[in-house]
Amino acid sequence: MKMWPFKGSQQRYDAVAGDEEELKAAASAKRHGGASKPTQTVCIVAVVTIALFALVGLAYHTLHSPAQTQDPAANATPPPPPSENDNNNDNNSSSRCPQRREWRTLPPSDQQAYISAVLCLRTLPSTLQPSSNRTAYDDYPWIHSHVGYFTHNSAPFLPWHRYFLHIYEKTLREECGYTGSLVYWDWTLDSEALEVSPVFDAATGFGGDGEVGGQVTVGRSGRCVVDGPFRNVTADYYDVKFQPHCLSRGFRDQEGNLGHIDGHEISPESIEEVLSLNEYEKFVALMESRVHDAIPFGIAGDFETFTAPYDPLFFLHHTQLDRLWWLWQQRQPEKGLTAYGGHKERHSMKMASLEDEIGMRKLAPSIKVAQVMDLEGDFLCYRY
Repeated sequence: MKMWPFKGSQQRYDAVAGDEEELKAAASAKRHGGASKPTQTVCIVAVVTIALFALVGLAYHTLHSPAQTQDPAANATPPPPPSENDNNNDNNSSSRCPQRREWRTLPPSDQQAYISAVLCLRTLPSTLQPSSNRTAYDDYPWIHSHVGYFTHNSAPFLPWHRYFLHIYEKTLREECGYTGSLVYWDWTLDSEALEVSPVFDAATGFGGDGEVGGQVTVGRSGRCVVDGPFRNVTADYYDVKFQPHCLSRGFRDQEGNLGHIDGHEISPESIEEVLSLNEYEKFVALMESRVHDAIPFGIAGDFETFTAPYDPLFFLHHTQLDRLWWLWQQRQPEKGLTAYGGHKERHSMKMASLEDEIGMRKLAPSIKVAQVMDLEGDFLCYRY
């Protein structure tokens, strides 16, 4: 059974998908000064004409319809005929698996629900060190720096993080009462000016850059985040070094200029080049070195190290990377669910296999890589 609406290799990357198409149009209109007046005039005339026809039709129906004296059930609107995709509805993954959506498409109430659930993790005891004063929020940067580190620059980079995201999402739901799905940040929409992306909004997002002119707390340019819902978050570690500090960011471009983040590596054109690669080993290498690295090195601060999950934007960033991997899998209809290869882990000469284990220490049980290859299979259940 075909699980996904596979696209051919000729399909070009679309910055947004499905019900997010209006975002693309809005962004384009904003760049070009909005719709032209002739276009607006034509739209108004069309709407008025349609409304007049609707009124005439309603009047005619009212005058010519027989009195409704029979059984109301007989006049009930019959259900629509089943579509081709409705067959075997219990197995229809598109209806049973929730959809992960782009951050700016969520209504404010859903955005707030997600942020509240993430902050909830700071009130829960650590799974890794339950007798300590650390929290569930702290578990994720610890696991990423001590376990996830070995998956970078190797084959399991994408499947390990896919499972990591699944555990995070599951915890938000089961421990913090979150009823939604993970969300992603499609930075291709903001690639011309990443620093003004809606995700950095202090009221509706995750707060912005570190304090302008403030003292450097970590790394090359990290300074305390002083606005938004995470302004009071503290981090115990910077990479593997115990160094308590405030959540820090320090926007910088490749020339070292502060306040700006380079976006050319994650433009739609750049992403299309990456998605056009046919071999997994080449694809995952460029996904990490070009696409993944642009955001940590641009936001800097905590995001620049392996304790990056202290910054909640880590999860929106990696959910977007997961989405891109899913899109790439769709372009490989004959091998998408099995395309995997390269070195088993960082600094290892052993070759990777779908039977390799994905380990998470005490955070979650180990599973096999094969179990996370299909988003809508027996183990995972979500879609983009």
